[in-house]
Amino acid sequence: MPPLQLSQETQYIAGAILLTIVTIEFGGWFLTRIVRGEVPMTPFQQAFARAGHAHAGVLVILSLVCLIFVDATGLGGVAVWVARLGVPVAAILMPAGFFLSSLGRDVTKPNRLMILLWIGALCLAAGVLTLGIGLLTS
Repeated sequence: MPPLQLSQETQYIAGAILLTIVTIEFGGWFLTRIVRGEVPMTPFQQAFARAGHAHAGVLVILSLVCLIFVDATGLGGVAVWVARLGVPVAAILMPAGFFLSSLGRDVTKPNRLMILLWIGALCLAAGVLTLGIGLLTS
């Protein structure tokens, strides 16, 4: 089997995504402070902090996997960019929706920035659907 050939676009995006893992590590450290009671938060805020951190980690890994598959499709034009960037953009927007919609003191319900979560979900769906169809039709 020939060695895996990644496009230059995939290499750049994958490199940038790998660098974001340091911020996810910082988030994990911050979660340990929350759990130890060093950062006062409502149960709602704690739940959203956990959800944001989990979504960030899972979606970053999924982004890297999807990037490899994008180069195996015959997609072009807008479709290749939707497949290539849908999941990484979701990996930014969905955690941001969790974190930013729960900011403040004694917050017990999400604010309007929760819309970022839903926009991220749309990006995720667009990315994986485009990539899946691209793989099935290549």
